[in-house]
Amino acid sequence: MNSYWILIGSISCATCVLIGAFGAHGLKDILNEYSRDIYEKATLYHFFHSIALIINGLLAKSFINLNFNCSGYLFIIGIVLFSFSLYALAITNIKILGVITPLGGVCFILGWLYIAIQIYNN
Repeated sequence: MNSYWILIGSISCATCVLIGAFGAHGLKDILNEYSRDIYEKATLYHFFHSIALIINGLLAKSFINLNFNCSGYLFIIGIVLFSFSLYALAITNIKILGVITPLGGVCFILGWLYIAIQIYNN
């Protein structure tokens, strides 16, 4: 499972670059300044937490007696809820999508706290 998080994180990083390039080039005439800011925030947090998945895998390899699966799943759920709700909001301007975003943020926070607790209790 350790290598799984590194694999998923790497694929997520590649996806983030593709989505970011699509936003910068494919949507440049569609997104206004406000929507572009939202899209860029989604890409930023997507990238940060894709790297977090890779770190999660490296921690799992380094601390084989600890389980980092919960934090990995929280980061994935966070990316989907936070970043993808913001991507959709930026493109569609459907404001209700913004209600989903904080749930993803909570998942990000819980993922980082789970790592901290695992390391602290080691």
